[in-house]
Amino acid sequence: MDMVKIGSFLAELRKERKLTQAELGEKLGVTNKTVSRWETGSYMPPVEVLEELSNLYGLTINELLSGRKLTAEEYRKMAESNIRDTLKASTFELKEKQMFFKKKWRKEHISTIIACTVAWIVLMVSLKFQGVEIYLCGTIGGMLAVLYYAVLNNRMMAYVEEHIYGGKWNEYNGNFDNK
Repeated sequence: MDMVKIGSFLAELRKERKLTQAELGEKLGVTNKTVSRWETGSYMPPVEVLEELSNLYGLTINELLSGRKLTAEEYRKMAESNIRDTLKASTFELKEKQMFFKKKWRKEHISTIIACTVAWIVLMVSLKFQGVEIYLCGTIGGMLAVLYYAVLNNRMMAYVEEHIYGGKWNEYNGNFDNK
């Protein structure tokens, strides 16, 4: 995918409509700097914006991603290629989404993490004061730490999957139930 070619095409289409970058940005709800970045090929517009641009310019998203108007035959040839290229060039890939929602979950559940850590420390100290052998304290503490980690990590991953895939995992049919 030639982002510079796409950007030049977007600039050309905007100018044909006699719009400034600021005017187009206002219509799309973005700044003129964002429009400039699209037109220089620095960034790709998000899918939602590509849809709005295709409606505004009377072209297909496929044509926008091709960087030119297409004949019917060219359209079919370019469609598959453009879809693949767009998915590869996505600015927010799956791993990035996972990292984003993991970080978000940790921020939202910091009090739970701290409470589990404090409970673990209190248990270790109280076991030691009760005269429990050090190896037994280590065993109990280790098992409890693994249990805390497993439960909290499982809850975090369920949260991540729900936010990425837009539903909750259904154990019975092995699919995500959309909201």
